Amino acid sequence: MELGHARDSGRPELIAVYGRRRVGKTYLIRRFFAAELRFELTGTRQATYKQQLANFAAALSARGGIPYAAPRDWPEAFQTLSRYLEQFSANGRQVVFFDELPWLASRRSGFLGAFEYFWNSWGTRQNNLIVVICGSAASWMIAKVLRDRGGLHNRVTRRMQLHPFSLYETEQFLISRGMQLNRRQILELTMAVGGIPYYLGYVRKGRSAAQNIDAMFFAPQAPLHDEFENLYAALFEHHERHLKVIRALARKQSGLTRNEIISASKMSGGNMTTILDELESSDFICKLQPFGRVKREPLYRLIDEFTLFYLRWVENGREPLHGAGQWMHLHSTPAWQAWSGYAFENLCLRHVPQIKHALSIGGVRAGISAWRHQSTGAGDAGAQIDLLIDRQDGVINVCEMKFSTNEFTIDKKYARELRQKIATFGRVTGTKKATFLTLVTTQGVKANEFSAELVQNSVRADALFGA
Repeated sequence: MELGHARDSGRPELIAVYGRRRVGKTYLIRRFFAAELRFELTGTRQATYKQQLANFAAALSARGGIPYAAPRDWPEAFQTLSRYLEQFSANGRQVVFFDELPWLASRRSGFLGAFEYFWNSWGTRQNNLIVVICGSAASWMIAKVLRDRGGLHNRVTRRMQLHPFSLYETEQFLISRGMQLNRRQILELTMAVGGIPYYLGYVRKGRSAAQNIDAMFFAPQAPLHDEFENLYAALFEHHERHLKVIRALARKQSGLTRNEIISASKMSGGNMTTILDELESSDFICKLQPFGRVKREPLYRLIDEFTLFYLRWVENGREPLHGAGQWMHLHSTPAWQAWSGYAFENLCLRHVPQIKHALSIGGVRAGISAWRHQSTGAGDAGAQIDLLIDRQDGVINVCEMKFSTNEFTIDKKYARELRQKIATFGRVTGTKKATFLTLVTTQGVKANEFSAELVQNSVRADALFGA
C-alpha cells in the first residue's frame, strides 16, 4: 500500500490525497497514521483568514497540551509548527495532516506561499516527517499542487486519488459492517448512492435496499435529503456553473458533446473545458471517446449515482415520496424501470475491466469508446452504442446493458432493433472487424431463437463484483 511505503521510506514525504467529498480521505489518513499523527488542521469553508489562523492555534493547543496564541500570519504559524515538531525528532515517524487544503489556501491568505517555504526550507531536511495534504476539490489539488510551477513544483513525493468504491469494495464494506444483503440488493443500493463510504455508512442491518433508500432520502430527518445542496458548493468555486452542466447532462442520458452542453445549459463556452475537467476529475461525469479515428468531439455522460438519483426522485420526483415503503412502491412503475436501466448502464461503464475479465480478454489491449449516428433521412436509421470494446485481436464487442428482475428476454421487436443497430454501425464505420453482440444483464439472457441468433457473449452482473 502506498501509505505503508511512505511510512517505511526513511525520508521526508509530502503526500497529496484527493477525491470527491465523502469518499473517505480523512478517515483513511486518521486511521492509517493514528499512532504517528502529531498535528492536524482542517480548513473551514468560507472562514476568514483570521478564523483559520485561530483554528490553527486551537488545534496546536489541543495537541501540545499548552495554550498557543493565534499567529499573525501563516509564516509565523509554520515557524511555530516547526518548533513544536522538533520536540518529537527522536521519536520515529511524525505525521502532519492538512485537511481540506483548498479552504485553508484561499485567495490572498498567503497559506500556499508559507507552506512552500516551510516544506522546502525545513520539511525536506526532516527524515522522520510525513506531511499529508488533502482536498475534496480534486481539480484544485491537481492545478495548485500537483501541476504547480512554483515552489511546490515536483515536491509531492506521492499522490493518491481516492475514487468511489467499486462493487467489490462496496460488498466487502457492507460485509464488514455485518450486512447480509445479496448482490441484487447491493446493486439497487449502489444505483442510488454510488460507492461513497459516507452514504453507505447509513445502511442498517435488517433492512432491504428499498427500506434503506427510504430511510436515507424520504423518511423524516432523512440524512441524505439535503446532501445535494452542499455537495457541489463544497467542491467548486462558482458551483452554479457546474450545476448547470450537471442538469443539462441529467436531461440527456445518452450524453452530450461539449458544444451540445453549451447549448443545453445556455452558457458561454469560455470556461466550459475547465468545468468539464473539474467534474470529470471528481468522478461526477465520464468522457467517452468516439469510435474510430475520425476527429469528433467526445461524449460527456453524468455517471454519479447519487446525483442522478437525487435529480430524478428527490428534486424532480412527481410522486409523493415521504415515509417508509414509498420507494419500494415505485419498483413496478415505468419511471423506475427507465431510471434503473440507465443507472445500471452507468455501473457497467464504471466496471469495464470486470466486463473484459468476464469475456476472458482482460489481457487484450482494447479501446473503450461510444458511438452514435444521426439519421440522415429515409432509409437511414439513427443508432447509438454506449459501450464499444475495440480489441486488437480483430473483434469489437458491441455492449448492450440491461437491468431486469428476471432473465432478460430478447423479443421480436428488440431483435429487429439490434439487427438494425449492428448493420448501421458496420455500414457507417466501415469496420472490417468482427462485431460480437455482448449483453450485460442482471439475471442473464433467456435462451430463445433471437438470443441464439444474435448474442455472442453474455455477462451477468455478478461479474461486475470482481476485484
